[in-house]
Amino acid sequence: MRCPYCNFPEDKVVDSRSSKDDLVIRRRRECLKCKHRFTTYERREKIAILIVKKDRRRESFDRQKILNGVIKACEKRPVSMERIEELVDEVEGTLQGKFKKEVPSREIGELIMRKLHDLDEVAYVRFASVYRQFRDITDFMKEVKGLLK
Repeated sequence: MRCPYCNFPEDKVVDSRSSKDDLVIRRRRECLKCKHRFTTYERREKIAILIVKKDRRRESFDRQKILNGVIKACEKRPVSMERIEELVDEVEGTLQGKFKKEVPSREIGELIMRKLHDLDEVAYVRFASVYRQFRDITDFMKEVKGLLK
């Protein structure tokens, strides 16, 4: 692992932690040259899953797409990056356990929305507005009223 600050190839591990479900190991590292600290994540290699889109196209599962969408939904909200990573890990783990080769994109969107609903209601509504493609304020209000019940 090269230091992201000075590109030196040697570091030492200062701290290691497993996620709740033991799917990810988070390591704090310190560069032996410049002494900057940085974080790395180790994940086991997963079986390739294909996402079946609404128009029946298939594309490879991309964890980064989910992460970017959740980060965007949680922007300026009191949600830590660590919690966002955990949410994405949970989604990925659920998909790996439930589906073998292909998963409908609808399943992923609904799963993310359930997780966001429990995490932060504003992030949930943000994500839902994009995922469900709200056409106007009426669609938006229906979703908010559903939250209030």
